[in-house]
Amino acid sequence: MVYRFGLIGYPISHSLSPWIHERFMEKTSTKGTYSLFEFTQQTPVEGILKHLKSKNVHGFNVTVPFKQQIMPFLDEIDQIANRTGAVNTVINKNGKWIGYNTDGVGYVRSLQDKFPNLFKMTPRRALILGGGGAARGIFTALDQFHFDQIDIANRTKEKAAAICRHANKDSQVLSFVEAEAKLADYDIVIQTTSVGMKPNIEQTIIANKDFPSNVIYSDIIYQPMKTKFLQQAEKSGAPVHYGHTMLLYQAQYAFEIWTRKKPDIGMMEDELEQILKGR
Repeated sequence: MVYRFGLIGYPISHSLSPWIHERFMEKTSTKGTYSLFEFTQQTPVEGILKHLKSKNVHGFNVTVPFKQQIMPFLDEIDQIANRTGAVNTVINKNGKWIGYNTDGVGYVRSLQDKFPNLFKMTPRRALILGGGGAARGIFTALDQFHFDQIDIANRTKEKAAAICRHANKDSQVLSFVEAEAKLADYDIVIQTTSVGMKPNIEQTIIANKDFPSNVIYSDIIYQPMKTKFLQQAEKSGAPVHYGHTMLLYQAQYAFEIWTRKKPDIGMMEDELEQILKGR
């Protein structure tokens, strides 16, 4: 069987997804192609799905601006994607489009790979910085993997509170100033906003320069790979977790959904690191 995979969104010309999935196909001896299908926000979703079906696409990834837009037009939506409120992976199963969200599970898998001892701890306590779609996906996954406490800090507290209500979880909602004073109360602090992303690499969500060193600090940004937030954590002697690993593991889970094969990440982390450093 020759698979046809792809990505829809805009803009996507610099996406790393083709490289990642082509490497996965090599690793699993899977025959197929991965194409970029660029559509602007004005393109009707029904037309996009009709186009992909005419191309006999077996599965595709979804990025902005379609992660929420596509949901009403799918035949089925996985429970995690429903809870997350966004779809980033779709499979064509017997002519039906079924939507999934692999971001949260991919994030947790990358965390399990780097910090397996975190998942042996009891209780496990996490603080998420930010209240957007990424925060919602990671919150859902941490809850699925039985984190006992998951709190959120965000500029707009109501937005963060909505995530907690949606998950039916008794969580604290904090301001960023309140969060700064409570970093030591957690086992991991996860930065999910765009603050510190290129070109604004000197920005950071936490002004405090003294990070408690017994906490893992994670940032889902991968351009730059080492954000100001992670630099501050490293200077304090704390362990850090890089965003580019989430990119690989969420793609791994998508590939698994499409093919039922779980590719080994292996040296791809190092390869991706070199690609990102060259950009």
